[in-house]
Amino acid sequence: MSRHPILFMGGSGAVGQRTAQALRVAHPEIPLLIGGRDLAKAQQAAEQLGWAQGIVTDPAADDLGLGDRQISAVVVFYMDHTLAGLRFAQKRGVPHLSISSGVFEIAPEIATYMHRPDIAPIVLGYEWMVGATTVSTLSIAKAFGRIRDIVINALVDEQDSGGPTVATDFEHLSKMLPAALSRRDEVYIWREGQDAKVSFHAVDGTKLEGNGFSSIDVVGLAAATGAPNVQFNLAIGVSSTRRQGQPMSTEIIIELAGEDLQGEPLRTRHAVVHPQGAAYLTGLSVAMLLERLLGLDGRPAPLPGLYFPYQLLDADLYLDRLGKEGGELRKLSV
Repeated sequence: MSRHPILFMGGSGAVGQRTAQALRVAHPEIPLLIGGRDLAKAQQAAEQLGWAQGIVTDPAADDLGLGDRQISAVVVFYMDHTLAGLRFAQKRGVPHLSISSGVFEIAPEIATYMHRPDIAPIVLGYEWMVGATTVSTLSIAKAFGRIRDIVINALVDEQDSGGPTVATDFEHLSKMLPAALSRRDEVYIWREGQDAKVSFHAVDGTKLEGNGFSSIDVVGLAAATGAPNVQFNLAIGVSSTRRQGQPMSTEIIIELAGEDLQGEPLRTRHAVVHPQGAAYLTGLSVAMLLERLLGLDGRPAPLPGLYFPYQLLDADLYLDRLGKEGGELRKLSV
């Protein structure tokens, strides 16, 4: 079946390349446009992938410099403050997925969506690892009748930069929003100062010092589960695998507390682990979202709307693909 290419804006970066590779494994025939400011870099990335073309994209142009060329979806791998990719996607009536904005920066995208809500799906892909955290958490939550507390503790290995674009975006988020959006006793608050300081244990039991982080996972999980207490914390240090003399990994510790389906107290602790780091885990999530948006998984494509990643990703399929990549959702001792 002939299909228009998917446009990757900023696709020559680490996450863009990992996404393309993950998509290639399941759908090698899907054509890609690797867009960026540096034509040589984009072309090099496209040549390594095969069945792809490197191009220069122009955010200042209404057509992004593509002219009448048709595309099937737009993915933006950097902070698109001009919303050039979203405007282009809406004009062409194709799905749009962006992964780098902060929870405090979604108003422009929501406003753009509200004026044309019936055009195509728009995914706010700002969840930690673009759905890896929320999909796993909601899968674990099926064992609960009522959830009282959700605590997400993410560990990023200090060697896991994810490339210069990711580093720049992360620095922007940290600078612009030092306070951490959280939910406490059903009230949304901003943790800052000592209130944002936390400690938690990595997969191998090592105690880490971290800080609250404003991830959109907080509001998504609160809305999906009704949990009155939700927080997200982040530490940067040595991952458990590297402490054991192995290559770095990325870890997401998920702690839930509440009542089970019979009304008895229940507390669980799990970890999402990927042995190759954040870019690979993020790339898997983005690739599976594209499969869902375009109906490549054999199911009807979603209707126009505004979506969190976890609303589109099937948990069983996601965790199965994660396992095939060597990652896992691991049960830990409480």
